[in-house]
Parts: sequence; C-alpha cells; structure tokens
Amino acid sequence: MYDNTIAVILGGGRGARLAPLTTLRSKPAVPIGGQYRLIDIPISNCLHADIRNIYVLTQFNSASLHRHIQQTYNFDNFSPGGVELLAAEQTQDNLDWYQGTADAVRKHLRRLPDSKDDLVLILSGDQLYRMDFKKVIADHLKHDAEITLAVQAVTGADAHRFGIVKTDQDGQIRMFHEKPKENQDLDPLRIHADTSNESENRYLASMGIYIFRADILHEVLHSNDFEDFGKNILPAAIENRRVYTYEHQGYWEDIGTIRSFYEANLALTDTLPAFDLYSSPPIYTHPRFLPGAKLDRCQLNRAIIGAGSILVETEIEHAVVGIRSRIGPSVIIRNSVLMGADYYETAPDILLNSEKGIPNIGIGQGSIIESAIIDKNARIGENVRIQNTDGVPQLEAENYIIQDGIVVVPKDAIIPSGTII
Repeated sequence: MYDNTIAVILGGGRGARLAPLTTLRSKPAVPIGGQYRLIDIPISNCLHADIRNIYVLTQFNSASLHRHIQQTYNFDNFSPGGVELLAAEQTQDNLDWYQGTADAVRKHLRRLPDSKDDLVLILSGDQLYRMDFKKVIADHLKHDAEITLAVQAVTGADAHRFGIVKTDQDGQIRMFHEKPKENQDLDPLRIHADTSNESENRYLASMGIYIFRADILHEVLHSNDFEDFGKNILPAAIENRRVYTYEHQGYWEDIGTIRSFYEANLALTDTLPAFDLYSSPPIYTHPRFLPGAKLDRCQLNRAIIGAGSILVETEIEHAVVGIRSRIGPSVIIRNSVLMGADYYETAPDILLNSEKGIPNIGIGQGSIIESAIIDKNARIGENVRIQNTDGVPQLEAENYIIQDGIVVVPKDAIIPSGTII
C-alpha cells in the first residue's frame, strides 16, 4: 500500500512574512526546537509511514536546505527510495519559475508516476505536526477517493486564514472557500454549534496536505494552467471528482509568520507540550555528534538547551537555546529563541575578533535578552539590552527588526557592546 506512494514536499515561496529568518534560507530550512529544521517534520512523518520515495521542490535560498537534506537523509545502496531534491529550473518548454503550489508540481510531473494504482502525497515544508500517513492513505482507499484533503476544525475567528470546506455525511467535499473574508457569511460552512459566538462554531480548514491518485493529479494539472491547489485546483475538482476529507485531531501549526514561529518554539518548553519532541516516534534531523550542553552555576526554568552549548552563570526563563550556543556570565534570557551557531570559534578566531573590535559569536557578559529571536552566528556584545521596553510593534533597523513586538536579530548580525534595543 505504501510502496506505490510518493511524497512531494513543497519548499515554499520567498517567505517574506518570516523575514529576516528567510533572508538567507528558505522557510523549510529555518531551525526550530533547538536542533531541528522545519523540513525534518514532513520528512519524518513520511519515513514513519514507510514512504521512502520523497521529492522536495525548492526555489528560493535553497542552498542550506539542500545541504541539510543531503547530510541527513542518506539511504544506503540496499534500501529502496530516497529524498530527491527538485530545484526550480528553466527548460525549453518553460522559462518561468514556480508561480504557485500547483504550478511547482506541474513543472515536475514528468518525474512523477501516472498510474491509477499510484498515490501522490503533497505536503508543505513549513508546518509543525505529527500525522500518521498510513491512516490517511487507508481512509483515502476506503472511500475510493480520487483526492483526499487533510482538514482540521477551527473557530470562526480563524476561518479567514484557511481554505474552508463543507462535506456531506460520508466526508465528500461539496463546498470549498479559499480564505473567506472576515465579514463573509460562514453559516453554510458551519459544522458544529449553531450560535452567534464564533469561538463555539467550528469549520473544517484545509491543512494544505493532499493525496491524489496519480492519474488524477496528471489530469487536473494538464487540463488547465491553474497555479495553486487551494485557490484553484481543489475548488474546481469538487465539481466532478471524488474529493474527500481526512480530519486531523492533533496539534498542527502553519509556521508562516514571526509570531507563529516564536510561539511554536516557546510552546515546546511547556511541561506537557502540544507538540512533544520527547515522544515516539522521533523527529529525525542531522546527527552532529556534539557533546552534551555544559552548564556552570546556571538557573534554568522551562528551557530547552541545545547540544554542544556552554553556559556560565546564566539565568534562563522560558526559552529555547540552540546548538553550540556560548553564553557568558551574568546573562539573563527570558521568553526568547536563540538558534545557536553553525560552528565553534577557535582561539585564533577569538583573538582576531578582539583585533577587529567585534564580539564573539554568542551572548556577551551581562546582557539581557527578552522577547527576542536571535538567529544563528549572531554576535551579541557585553551589557547589551534587548528588551523593547517601549513596546514598539514594528521597526526595521540596520542589524535587527521588530515584528509584532518581537525583536529579531538576523543571522551573522553584530550587536555591539552596550547597545540598548
């Protein structure tokens, strides 16, 4: 049942709403949880379902994503399948880059199977969730569906963020509205309580996870030039195709904004997090063979500390600290996400930093960081204050931005000693 299923993971567009985290990398390559990258989530879900033929479609800032996949997901010569990277390319037939999710898959159709006995699972590369794709496939086959759409119940207040569907009693989709306007009448799409309180009403929202019978995928993509699955392909398909839903009951978060990224990371530090990295089956990532984190006279509460980190006399409250982090004495970190570093600086590197008058990679002595995201390899000097005490909602500065009140220090940025943000 799973040998004839392939997965296509969409690498995402420019990711402007996640900038500056996506200035130098694609969305699926953004680190999360101290040591993972977002792309690890869909690939791990596929591997746990014995789906071994996986294609990742990439376009923008894809170098770090390619490197991570090549270093992490290497199958041996005696194991079937693998993770193959399909970069956007110009051909004799088409000189354009991807114009949308459907267009991205269309441009690589010649590499995908086209038999009615084959299934194509289409996934996003920037979502956080666990899903048993074996159950999704079984449900798809039980309904003899041509297309299955994974959905989750949301409130009326959130409905405008998603494609909303209405099904019959058998689960076949009869109506599809892509991101209805906030003032749009949603009564025909309601699935639960009949009340004016939108927090009690429920609607089935598309998760951007689809299963297509391979021959149907070829037909719907060849029969038109629609660019997007949610906006175009699925609303048209329900008119003459057997399109069913699979309702997901667990945690799911679309990591599309700085706020959603920040909150999803900090939620991982909860005692019983909705998305639990410590449960089985595991989330796979690149094995770095780093030593355990070393903590000297530290005070920690609700914190995740990445491997290879060295913390001295540090106070941490509600934070994620990434791999290879170096944090100096008398540093206070609260409600923040630190992504760590790609490498350790050597003694000659540190001497050269001193000669150049720049901080070392990490957090300097006496600094305070609150409600912030510090990207990889950032150099935070001594006695720096990153607190946004004035509550500035939005700001773009030379070496940081503020988005939704969250201070974001980009990758490789330098914050000189004594800086107050």
